[in-house]
Amino acid sequence: MAGGRPEGGPRGMRGMRGIQKPKNAARTALRILSYMNGQKILLLLVFVGIILNSLSSVGGTYLLKPIVNSIEEGIAKGAFDVRFFVLQIAILALVKLLGVAGAYLYSRLMMTISTETMRKIRVDMFTKLQKLSVKYYDTHTHGEIMSRFTNDTDTLREMLSQGIPQIFSSAIMIVGVFTLMCILSPYLTLVMVAMIGIIVFATKKIGGQSAKYFKRQQKAIGAVNGYIEEMIEGQKVVKVFCHEEKSKKRFSEINEALFDAASNANTFASIMGPVTNNFSHLNYAITAAFGATLAVIGVLDIGTVAAFLQSTQIFFQPITQISQVFNSILNALAGAERIFELIDEEPEHDDGTVTLVCAERGEDGSLCESDGRTGIWAWKIPCEKGGFSYTELRGDVRFENVTFGYNEEKTVLNDISLYAKPGQKIAFVGSTGAGKTTVTNLINRFYDVTEGNITYDGINIKDIRKNDLRRSLGMVLQDTHLFTGTVADNIRYGRLDATDEDVIRAAKLANAHTFITHLPDGYDTVLTSDGVNLSQGQRQLIAIARAAVADPPVLILDEATSSIDTRTEALVEKGMDTLMEGRTVFVIAHRLSTVRNAKAIMVLENGSIIERGSHDDLIKEEGRYYQLYTGLFELE
Repeated sequence: MAGGRPEGGPRGMRGMRGIQKPKNAARTALRILSYMNGQKILLLLVFVGIILNSLSSVGGTYLLKPIVNSIEEGIAKGAFDVRFFVLQIAILALVKLLGVAGAYLYSRLMMTISTETMRKIRVDMFTKLQKLSVKYYDTHTHGEIMSRFTNDTDTLREMLSQGIPQIFSSAIMIVGVFTLMCILSPYLTLVMVAMIGIIVFATKKIGGQSAKYFKRQQKAIGAVNGYIEEMIEGQKVVKVFCHEEKSKKRFSEINEALFDAASNANTFASIMGPVTNNFSHLNYAITAAFGATLAVIGVLDIGTVAAFLQSTQIFFQPITQISQVFNSILNALAGAERIFELIDEEPEHDDGTVTLVCAERGEDGSLCESDGRTGIWAWKIPCEKGGFSYTELRGDVRFENVTFGYNEEKTVLNDISLYAKPGQKIAFVGSTGAGKTTVTNLINRFYDVTEGNITYDGINIKDIRKNDLRRSLGMVLQDTHLFTGTVADNIRYGRLDATDEDVIRAAKLANAHTFITHLPDGYDTVLTSDGVNLSQGQRQLIAIARAAVADPPVLILDEATSSIDTRTEALVEKGMDTLMEGRTVFVIAHRLSTVRNAKAIMVLENGSIIERGSHDDLIKEEGRYYQLYTGLFELE
């Protein structure tokens, strides 16, 4: 980014950022301070360091008075007091060394404090992400969430490590130097105050213009970045339809708008420094001339004039720094508010009391809880009078008059009733937006039904803890996601305690074993960037193996074979048939060939089931499914 940071300003002052104001700065600041509760002693030492550093500058300036006066007296008397001069120089050096020590102390400690504070905040942010519902991710873009972890935390860290110490240091310097100037000479101080008024007026005018163009620049940057991202993602489409020239023309237009805004913004921002510096030089010249006049007529001594002139040199520096840091602090507090908005988001509610446990059968056939993995799962149901009852997990899923909408204005499912008995394969077909994926979202309790009930083995799924409910379900989505790690790690994601043999068995079941063994390091091949070194079909096979290793009683396949070619699909379906044996399966598919062997096929349209039955029955009816299957009506 152009511009860099102004001379003497902290890194947090980036000209390319627009000034964002927090809604409630005081409350946000107190919230940040709450993360520093365990570091009060360090904070106290920071303030000691700031005070030492600031007062050393003020004290060092005052010490110029006796030093200069001793030189003047020595010249006037013809006898220079070397011992007094050396003593004053030694005291000045000691004061400056104390200032250096104070600066090192507060800089080093503040870095430790800010790093620890940001660690706590990031932990809280990431922890909250694990507790948020799918709805939150559906309504917030990934870029928006990531900006809280990157841009907002970066500006907050800079504020804590540099901005806050700079504000306090500058404030102490201003008060200290101004007090010193009043002590040295009230007359020269009046001249100083008059020049400050002129400087404030000029910078306010220039700053207003600069802020206006910085706002335009921020908007233009967003437009340029968005367009570039869009063109990179759609580069194949651009080339296929020969849109290169039109794309370049459009980019030139929005880039020109950015150039115009950035040029004006940085012009006014660049003017600010020279204007302030020139006014300070003018003030120095006027003060020197006026001070010299007062010295000539005997109102002031030379040492006082020299000390006052030095005060004017250092007085404007903290004022400039505060004006620079103030804007970065506003940006940081606005970013902190967005961070705390994430931390304060309502977590996913879970009022379930029924849990999933490993079970074993007693001699009388009754179920009891087991400490080890037995292959038998049971729902552990609290009883009203105390104790627990156990119901075997069989995979009986039923929808009873279910109505649901992602928002109140529009319903996606309308009075849906269906059932899947243990071991049955139920398929959903229909055009895009008909509500197929919504059905599976409700089974997982990513969303809760608006009306009606969903039962699982006779238990209302709202009574089942969400983690236990989801542990009983295996899911393969159309959009696979592979994590950074080995192939084996990605398959084992379905069950963390799976052995290497379990992983290989699951891969063979999904017919992924052959291609995995041909990878450079086999199952130890490291995948990065969502498995970019694999084909889409291979990624899908690993996702299926991940579901297979979990060995769930209920499977949800949402376009699980959509990214696999026809030959591979035939191999996968053989493995899937073995995987689905004895399990309840919900299948969503556009390829109708994959649902022919389903026990029941549900045809959805506009949130309602318009047809249901087996493949043969629906073909005989010659309704919508018949039209879809024969190609008379295409899925949209």
